[in-house]
Amino acid sequence: MTDLTGKTIAITGASSGLGQHFARLLAARGARLALMARRTDRLDAEVEAIRGAGGEAVAIALDVTDAAAIGPALDQAEAALGPLQVMINNAGVGGEGMALDITPEHFDQTFAVNTRAVYFGAREAAKRMLASGVAEAREARIINIASIAGLTVLPGLTAYCASKAAVISMTKGLAREWARQHIAVNAICPGYIETEINAHWFASEGGQKAISRLPRKRLMDITALDDALLMLAGPAAGSITGTAITIDDGQVL
Repeated sequence: MTDLTGKTIAITGASSGLGQHFARLLAARGARLALMARRTDRLDAEVEAIRGAGGEAVAIALDVTDAAAIGPALDQAEAALGPLQVMINNAGVGGEGMALDITPEHFDQTFAVNTRAVYFGAREAAKRMLASGVAEAREARIINIASIAGLTVLPGLTAYCASKAAVISMTKGLAREWARQHIAVNAICPGYIETEINAHWFASEGGQKAISRLPRKRLMDITALDDALLMLAGPAAGSITGTAITIDDGQVL
C-alpha cells in the first residue's frame, strides 16, 4: 500500500468530482493537502471533513485561468504545509458543442482551463520543486488529468478532445524537458465516470444510449483511478515519466 505520510500535495479543481475524490484518497494515505478551486465554501467543508478524520489540509482559492495566481497559490500551500512534492492538475471543464455552433468564448474557456492551466500549473510546481530540493531528492511528481477524449474522436466534443490531446502532448514534452532534473511528469486518461460535470448528460436519453454502446455497457466507478494515481504520486514514479495511462474499462475499443 502506497504510504504518502508527510507528502505535500496540491490538487486543482478539488471542490467536486475527481478532485474531491482524490483529496479523500490521498488524505487517507497520510498526505498533507492543499485543496484549490474557486468554490471556497466547498473547499472549506472538505478541509473540515479531512481534519475531522485526523488528516491535514488547507483550502486555497484559485481560478486556474489566472496564470499569474497559480504561483502565489502554491507559495501559500508551501507556507502552510511544507515543500510541494506532488502537483495534481485536475481542474477541467467540458467543451461540448458542434464546430459550427461553438462560440470563440466557449472554445477559449475550454483551452484556458483544460490546457493552459495545466501547463502553467506544471511550470509553477516545477519551479518550486527545483528551488526546494524536492526534485534533487527525486520526490517531485506532476500528474495531469487528461482523458480518453485526447486519444480518440468524440462527436460534438472536438474542442474538448483537442484540449485533452494537448495535455497528453505537453505531459510528454515537459517530462522530456525535466527528465535530468528528476521531475516525473505523467498523465492519467480516464474513461467515462459520472461526476458533477456530466451527470445531467448521462441521466438523459442520449446519455443512456451512449452508455449502452460502450463495450461493457457501463460507466466506470470513480475508484477505478485510485491505483494509478497512488502509483504516480509515490515512489514507483521515480522510474515513470512521460507516460499517459489509459483507464477506461475498454471504452475506446
